Amino acid sequence: MKLLRLGAPGEERPAVRTDEGRLLDLSSVTPDVDGVFLASGGVDRARAAVAAGQLPELDADGLRVGAPVTRPGKVICVGLNYRDHAAETGAAIPPRPVVFMKDPGTVVGPYDEVLIPRGSVKTDWEVELAVVIGQRARYLDGPEAARDVIAGYAISHDVSEREFQLEYSSQWDLGKSCETFNPLGPWLVTADEVGDPQNLGLHLSVNGEKRQNGHTGDMIFPVDHLVAYLSQYMVLEPGDVINTGTPAGVALGLPGNPFLRPGDTVELSVDGLGGQRQTFAQA
Repeated sequence: MKLLRLGAPGEERPAVRTDEGRLLDLSSVTPDVDGVFLASGGVDRARAAVAAGQLPELDADGLRVGAPVTRPGKVICVGLNYRDHAAETGAAIPPRPVVFMKDPGTVVGPYDEVLIPRGSVKTDWEVELAVVIGQRARYLDGPEAARDVIAGYAISHDVSEREFQLEYSSQWDLGKSCETFNPLGPWLVTADEVGDPQNLGLHLSVNGEKRQNGHTGDMIFPVDHLVAYLSQYMVLEPGDVINTGTPAGVALGLPGNPFLRPGDTVELSVDGLGGQRQTFAQA
């Protein structure tokens, strides 16, 4: 099942996208796609409503596509989780996941304008697979238990400012938490539909030029391991988002470091999860 939210910022309504591409209004089932919905069997209720033909069709013309889950409580990120990306940045393969947090307020819709921060000269792109948590999780007993708490997956664009991230502080947060720096969506695709999260291609282009072409099979730490690992150090709540890392091809690792400028357009996709498109502007 593909869940999404349509409407102006702060006024989104929940919806379902069918296999035929129809959009159905989910408002009679839930006021929003959030942690409460995910943790209370909302996906099953939505699926039953679709099967029963109870949901009216939506006319999406002119409707903005918002992030597929309302503002998460946490956005947890894993850095250097692809071998080729670690190599292109000159970093060693980490023996344990590199974990940092991103301001949840960075989450915007998949087609929203992204703002290059004032003073930025090194704004960069990162296509990632996002995991959305569906059940409260603490001290999970291994990868198999982790699978039971994953609601689904989405495309995440972990926009980064490398000077802020790497030169201004020993922590990465300054370069990761600028406004609009985490487009998410267009859909939350439920885990049963995605199947194996380690068998997905990731793709990104800038102004029509291919930059990233990776595969989740190249992750150093796979999805199930990451969820179980993180649950040992923090409580994962329904609706939390985990960005699982990016493959090679970021501006930081390319010849000439072609960082983003106002007017640039980035398009990204993950197999089975749809696509995003953002135009960058000056903050």
